[in-house]
Amino acid sequence: MSAEGMEYDATHIKVLEGGEAIRKRPGMYVGSTGQRGLHYLVLDVVDRAVTEVLDGRAHSVDVTLTSDGGVRVADDGAGDVEADAPALERELTSFYAGPRPGGRRTEVVSDFGMGLFVANALSSRLTAEVRGAGTRWVKEYARGVEVDPSVTVGSATGSGTTVSFWPDTEIFETTRCSFSVLAERFRQLAFLNRGLAISLTDERPAYGHRRVLFQFPDGVRDFVAALYAETGTALEPDVFGFEWEDARMAGTMEVALLWRGFDETRIRGFANSRATREGGSHVDGLRDGVVAAVTAFARERLRAGSDLGARADRFVEGLTAVVSVKLDHPEFLGATRELLGNAEVRICVAEAVEERLGEWLDEQSERAPELVDRISRIVRGVEER
Repeated sequence: MSAEGMEYDATHIKVLEGGEAIRKRPGMYVGSTGQRGLHYLVLDVVDRAVTEVLDGRAHSVDVTLTSDGGVRVADDGAGDVEADAPALERELTSFYAGPRPGGRRTEVVSDFGMGLFVANALSSRLTAEVRGAGTRWVKEYARGVEVDPSVTVGSATGSGTTVSFWPDTEIFETTRCSFSVLAERFRQLAFLNRGLAISLTDERPAYGHRRVLFQFPDGVRDFVAALYAETGTALEPDVFGFEWEDARMAGTMEVALLWRGFDETRIRGFANSRATREGGSHVDGLRDGVVAAVTAFARERLRAGSDLGARADRFVEGLTAVVSVKLDHPEFLGATRELLGNAEVRICVAEAVEERLGEWLDEQSERAPELVDRISRIVRGVEER
C-alpha cells in the first residue's frame, strides 16, 4: 500500500456523543450484547428503585417481565411530580443527572451501574411515569430519543415511579430475561438490605403468571440460615449475628455465622451489596476475629495449652458465614472489582467479631454442645502432639 493510501487526519475522526456512542459500543456499558448484558441493563434500572427504598423515599420495588418482551420496574415512592419528574428526565437523558444518595446508601445492584441513560439508549422503547398527589406525568422515548417534547399529564391514583422498557432487538442477541437469574439477585439484595421488599413477576409463561417476593426481617442471619438449608439438613440452625458501626472505616458491618459438622467452609463477603468473590479485607477481618474469639474461649474455658495457635486456623473449618459492609468510600481492587481493599476494614471487622463472638460463646457454651465439643477435639489434637 502506498503512503498516499494511508493518509489519515482529523477529518477521519467521528465524534460520537450521548446515546449514539452507547448504541455504537454497547458492550462498554453493559458488558455484552448477550443475555448477561441484558440482565445488567435490567439491574441498572432496578438500581434506581432500590436506592429510593434504602433512602427512605419508598417501601418496595416491583419488577415485571411483560408478555410482550418488556420489563417494568416500579416503586411506591412519594411521587412528587413537580420535583421527581424533571430529575427522572435528566437521568434518562444524561450520565450526570445531579446528586443522588452516596456512600454506603448507594447499593451496587449491577456490576456496571451505568444508570437509566444507558437503559434508555439501548431500548427500542421506554416509558417513564411519575404519580403523586393525584397527578400523573408520562414521557416516552424511542432508542433514547424523546418521541414528543411535550409530556402527558393527567389524574392518577396512588404514588410512585414506573419505568417500562423494551430492550432493542437490534442491539441484543436475545431480549428474553432469565427469571431464575434475576430472582436470585433480588433474593440476595433482600438478604443484604433488611428494609427492602422486592418482587419479580413473570407474565410470559403460557401456563400462567408466576411471582416471588423477597423480604427478610433478619437480614444476613436469614442469609446464613438459607445457606445452611442448602446442605439438606433438617435441624434448626443456631445463627450468631450482629450489626456494628465503626467511624474508623466510615461504615457499618453486618455479620452472621454458624458452625456445623461439615468439612466445607463457606464464607461470603459483600461490600455495598456487591459480591466480593475474591474476598478482601472484610473477609480477612472475619477470619481474624473468629480465630481470636475461639482461641480465647478455648484457653479460658477449656484450659487449652499455650500452643493452641498451632491449629487456630482450624476454628473456621465448617463455618458458614456472611460479612456485609456498607462503606462511604469502598475501594475495590483489580479489573473485576471483586476484591475489597480498605485496610482499616480488616481491623474493624476483626475487633468487632472478636468482641461480640466472644460474648456469645460465653453465653452459649452450655447450649451449644456441638460447637464446644468441636473446639475441644481441636484442642486435644493440639495438646496430644
